[in-house]
Order: sequence, then structure tokens, then C-alpha cells
Amino acid sequence: MSRSDHFSAVADGYARYRPGYPPALFGYLADLGSRRRLAWDCATGNGQAAVELAEHFDQVVATDLSASQIAKAIAHPRVEYRAVAADERSLEDSSVDLVTVAQALHWLELEGFYREVQRVLAPGGALACWCYNMLQVEPRINAVVNRYYSQVVGPYWPPERRLLEAGYRTVPFPFDEEDVPDFEMSENWTLEQLVGYLGTWSATTRYRTAEGTDPLDRIRGDLEIAWGDPDAARTIRWPLHVRIGRLDF
Repeated sequence: MSRSDHFSAVADGYARYRPGYPPALFGYLADLGSRRRLAWDCATGNGQAAVELAEHFDQVVATDLSASQIAKAIAHPRVEYRAVAADERSLEDSSVDLVTVAQALHWLELEGFYREVQRVLAPGGALACWCYNMLQVEPRINAVVNRYYSQVVGPYWPPERRLLEAGYRTVPFPFDEEDVPDFEMSENWTLEQLVGYLGTWSATTRYRTAEGTDPLDRIRGDLEIAWGDPDAARTIRWPLHVRIGRLDF
């Protein structure tokens, strides 16, 4: 997998329209080890996972290849942002108690990243990676969004997307893996927020670049009909797929 940057062009929208991860997930992750000194959030994006980790750890180093994402990231006194690639050496040996990758493992150069994880993890530390794919609202809304995903922007998804669609189960994971309970994201969004979220998809960006038009225009009318009152907030859910592993010290 390459170091392609699919998100700098939509950094503003990414910061505004991405769903938040459940607090229970971070409480669970913080309890994985005996120390809570340092967490590394790799491919942090706008920092939404990093600031949640900072509620449980003394310090969080949050890295991302995209300097534009880092510039828009959420400020927190215990989070240090660094614009570096996942396989660059920016942390001390055996210094990290938890490494996280939220919705980004499929973008990383895995061999180099895993080598860094093995180098920086402290004894008893863990690597946690998670992703989500299709949202769930109501059947008629789901149908429009699924059509957009597969038919409208489908040809513009990078090949790495297949790993996410499989819930990361097909991603090589050279660690002692643990069983993980179920987690789910949930947001109460208006139609404008949902459309904003769809606009952050990498396939949406690639469609706009290739075609010079906005693919959302192809479903906007159907989505408005399916949604009804545009100001009405509806509950949107995303099941999370989480993999957690440790080194065999």
C-alpha cells in the first residue's frame, strides 16, 4: 500500500463531518495495559481519536502524512501532532503503551508501519486498529447511500478500500490477537450533515477531480425525498470492526 494522500483536499470537511468514536472504546483500550504514559495515534487525520485517548493517557503523539490534516486537527494540551509517515522514526524504542489506527490501516505501508510498532511498543503494550464501512439509517435512505457508494462513485474507490470493506479481517496482522467486544458509532445528524460526510469520501474527491462535477448532485434529489424534513435529525449508526494485538515478548 502506498503513502497516497487522499484527504488533504477535504481537510475542512473531514474535521466537520466525520462521526465520533464511542467513549466506551477508549475506556476499553486504556484498560488493556498496566501503564497509561504514552499513546501513539497513527494516521490521526483531524485528531478525533487522539483527543479521546488524551482523556486516558498522560501524553499522546498523533501523526499523519497530511500536513493539511494536522493543521486542522483538534487542539489538546496532551496531544502533540507531527506530520510524518507511519513508518518514520519519531518515537523512542519501547516507549509506547498503546498504538492506535482509526479508519486508516488500509492506507498505510504495512511492513514499515508494523516494524515501527514492534520497535516502539513497551512490554505489555498493544496495537488497536479499527474501521467502519457503510452507515445505517432507514431502509430507503440506506438504499440511496448504497447506490451512491457502489454505482456513482464506486469506480473511484482506491483498491485499498477492499480491506476496509472486509472489516480488516484480510489485513495481515502479525501480533497475538485478542477477542474484542462489539462497538458502534452513533450520531444524530441532519441531511446537511450526512451530505457533508459523503463529501469527505475519498471516492467523492477522486470523482470530482476526474469528472469536474460533483457526484452528490446525482443523488441529491433522491436523498432529499428519502430523508424528508432536511432539518430533522436522524440517528445514523456505523458498526465498528476492531482488531487488537500484542507483541509476543
